[in-house]
Amino acid sequence: MLSKPKSRKVAALLAFSGVVMPISGFHKFYLGQPGWGVLYLLLSWTPIPRIASGIEGVWYLLQSAEQFDHNFNFGLSPAASSAPTQSAGVDPAQVGAIADALRQLDSLRQEGLMSEYEFEQKRRQLLDRIA
Repeated sequence: MLSKPKSRKVAALLAFSGVVMPISGFHKFYLGQPGWGVLYLLLSWTPIPRIASGIEGVWYLLQSAEQFDHNFNFGLSPAASSAPTQSAGVDPAQVGAIADALRQLDSLRQEGLMSEYEFEQKRRQLLDRIA
């Protein structure tokens, strides 16, 4: 699941399931935000995660595909990453997009918004798309 781009519809469905189920936060794990997922699980005895899940489900659906990809797939669209790569070489546009995504990841890590472990996972995921 780490190597595939995240789907906006699946994220919204998981978020809405958190509204009706006694446990919420599965959408956070799906989107690669395990810290938030654990927080949602710890607060599951309160209505806070249910309300937040509902709001986030609507937010995911209201975003355009490009906005969702920018926020959760680091700017890479699912169509571009699932397309077969050319045997002649690597697409320079894709390399540029991955380089930009790596810069964003590094800035998130430096600001303390992402752990070293999360940074390394996402970095490897992005670099695997080049190879």
